[in-house]
Amino acid sequence: MVEVNKADVLLGLQWGDEGKGKIVDVLTPHYKMVARFQGGPNAGHTLVFEGKKYILHTIPSGIFHRGCVNLVGNGVVLDPFIINNELDQLNLPLDVLKESLFVCGKAHLILPSHRLLDAAFEKKKGKGKIGSTLKGIGPAYTDKVARTGLRLADTASVTFREKYNALKEEHLRLAGDLGYALDELTLDGLSFPEYEDAWFQGLERLKALPRVQSEVFVNEALDKGARVLAEGAQGTLLDIDFGSYPYVTSSNTITAGACIGLGVAPTRIGEVFGVFKAYCTRVGSGPFPTEAVDEEATHLREQGNEYGSTTGRPRRCGWLDLPALRYAVMINGATRLIMTKVDVLNRMETIKVCVAYDLNGETQTLPPLSSGPDNLRPVYRELPGWQCSLENAETFEQLPQALLNYVAMIEDFVNVPVDIISTGPDRQQTLIRKGAGILKRLAVINEPQK
Repeated sequence: MVEVNKADVLLGLQWGDEGKGKIVDVLTPHYKMVARFQGGPNAGHTLVFEGKKYILHTIPSGIFHRGCVNLVGNGVVLDPFIINNELDQLNLPLDVLKESLFVCGKAHLILPSHRLLDAAFEKKKGKGKIGSTLKGIGPAYTDKVARTGLRLADTASVTFREKYNALKEEHLRLAGDLGYALDELTLDGLSFPEYEDAWFQGLERLKALPRVQSEVFVNEALDKGARVLAEGAQGTLLDIDFGSYPYVTSSNTITAGACIGLGVAPTRIGEVFGVFKAYCTRVGSGPFPTEAVDEEATHLREQGNEYGSTTGRPRRCGWLDLPALRYAVMINGATRLIMTKVDVLNRMETIKVCVAYDLNGETQTLPPLSSGPDNLRPVYRELPGWQCSLENAETFEQLPQALLNYVAMIEDFVNVPVDIISTGPDRQQTLIRKGAGILKRLAVINEPQK
């Protein structure tokens, strides 16, 4: 029987912001294609190299590597205005973009009026608001499921503008019914008409990029032996089905979402790389059992620069939640773990880790995936910190013993190896464990993809 070439998946195991973009950038030299499969401009993947910082919202994180094909799959929702700004940041010639950036025609468009609706719905919820990024993600996915949305392929139709206006008017009516007036809203500092004009300008630029059917594009690449890495956005605990509903995003952020968002069969999924922080953060509302307060929260936030890449909002910060991590590993079938931001804990004398929850004196081992009871309390285990800089550690094995003990405890709890540790934001601050299984999969030493 002929061995089938499989795509690997890289995704977040917490509430997003795990550092996925950096890790994709580090791994890209060993792949021929990087493909985004869900979400939209609510993502903020930060890459730092050669002293410069880049934030990508829709474009895959492999874009900075020549020779790598980057695909925006059918499961992603597109805002042409935001993509246009990303392309300006990249400052790549059109001929280079046409070789390296491809977009699926089945991907749905986020209209300016989707962002208006997003703001209207969030305002209506009042204190019960979810904490939306207000990028129009939810309303765009709503229209997709309701079969009223517009896809990138629709822009080729002579009736596209007519369909656009009809959908916009419906959105304006709904926003009006919610008591939200058009002149209440500014989008990225622009009035609605100004944003709409810029949106259509961005659409023309988006239409100039190569358009493909992601399911055909990816499978043909795999058939030819190319290595493919599917890049997830947000995080497992924000999944629309398996996250802390209703405080979730509007797409499937888990491994199965890669199958739907790219058109890849489950049998063509290979390794699943799960990325998690050495602690936890969350943006917006929703349960967060290990959330820290006062000085602990401030330390984590300031040391980790925990402010949203997309919104700029301060993130809620807390300790590592092992039951939630184990749940995320299970639901994704994660085969390799990658731990980021360990340097944020460098100064901590004691590090807390949640190993269970207490509810009215009874031990709970599953994370609260709804609003959760108010009297649920984390059960902590305390470990000594390493209290030193990691700058001199050139290999995984040179990390301080206290940190290696921390890693070992995590591995014992979730029963999956930690193969990579990130010790800082730059792509060079990444340590791969000697003899790790991920090395064999990537063939890092001898076979980077050409």
